Amino acid sequence: MPFALFLLGVAVFAQGTSEFMLSGLVPDIARDLGVSVPSAGALTSAFAVGMVAGAPLMAGLARRWSRRGALLGFLAVFLAVHVVGAVTDSFTVLVATRVVGALANAGFLAVALVTAVGMVGPEAGGRATSSLLGGVTLACVVGVPAGALLGQLWGWRAAFWAVVLLSLPAVAAVARSVPAGPAGSERPSLRGELRSLRNPRLRVTLLLGALVNGATFCTFTYLAPLITHVTGLGSGWVPVVLALFGAGSFVGVAVGGRLADRRPGAVLMGGGGALCLGWAVFALGAGTPAVALGLVLVQGALSFGVGSTLISQALRTASDAPTLSGGFATAAFNVGAALGPWLGGTAIGAGLGYRSPVWVSAALVAVALLTAGLAARLNRRAPGCRTRASSSA
Repeated sequence: MPFALFLLGVAVFAQGTSEFMLSGLVPDIARDLGVSVPSAGALTSAFAVGMVAGAPLMAGLARRWSRRGALLGFLAVFLAVHVVGAVTDSFTVLVATRVVGALANAGFLAVALVTAVGMVGPEAGGRATSSLLGGVTLACVVGVPAGALLGQLWGWRAAFWAVVLLSLPAVAAVARSVPAGPAGSERPSLRGELRSLRNPRLRVTLLLGALVNGATFCTFTYLAPLITHVTGLGSGWVPVVLALFGAGSFVGVAVGGRLADRRPGAVLMGGGGALCLGWAVFALGAGTPAVALGLVLVQGALSFGVGSTLISQALRTASDAPTLSGGFATAAFNVGAALGPWLGGTAIGAGLGYRSPVWVSAALVAVALLTAGLAARLNRRAPGCRTRASSSA
């Protein structure tokens, strides 16, 4: 893999830390700003909504700029809004900074995904995607627990300042490593790229990504209250639990990236079935510390292994949309990131307890499996489907 890919991962690490760190800060933010825990959890959904809206919009806007210029511009906006978020006393302003920061993050990730695949070619797209997403998993392993620890020691604002500091070397890394020009000299029209959304296989892949990521974020957003109220562990365990989830996600992305280029179907169906079962067992056994801690690790690996494979498959399926494919994938996955915390917060707000988001996660993956099975069945019935399926395997 080109060294520039790993430098792009530095920037993704800073942004992933911001996106995920609220999982360990939700109770403190709620207490400090005088809102409920589900309301504070909605900050994750606000970030995801910005990612959904921003991914295709920013990717389309970035068509006018050089790749390096687009990435640096998005990083600069991302850094600035975190300064505002760190000093505000208004929950409304904090929500606004999350949305704007997400727009910048969405634009960066959409361009970075296309840039990463363009550096290696489609035959190694899965590995390139996993290398880039390694920054996300590293954020889970290191950034998120560190943010939770900073929040416990010096308040949640310290975590926002930490993201600002992380973003500064990311700016330097992108400026030095990413070529100034676009990946290719010839680009299809914007209308032509949007037509790729007519592809049923692409639409199904994006839907599956939204469902699986929704399941991931539904539980991940409320891990802190789940561990302290249901599992019965002290607040000092929260960074440890977040690190376990992150360690699992790192393994999942590494393994999934290698298998995605060779046996994507096995990863999606086999891993998806195990993921659904794991969420159900987690919900049942969340009151037992050994079960909860073990499944946090396993579910992190399965969630990101299946999720990263779906991203690489979406990029491959949307090959006729070379500049917007990253935006499509980013938007779809953040539909899930917005839907999951909202569904989990709704379940908690309905009085179903902190165990309920895990059941919602199991249901979302079950819907994804049913959707994949139905799509495969319809595809087998379609004329000429066997030829197309063989050629794409």
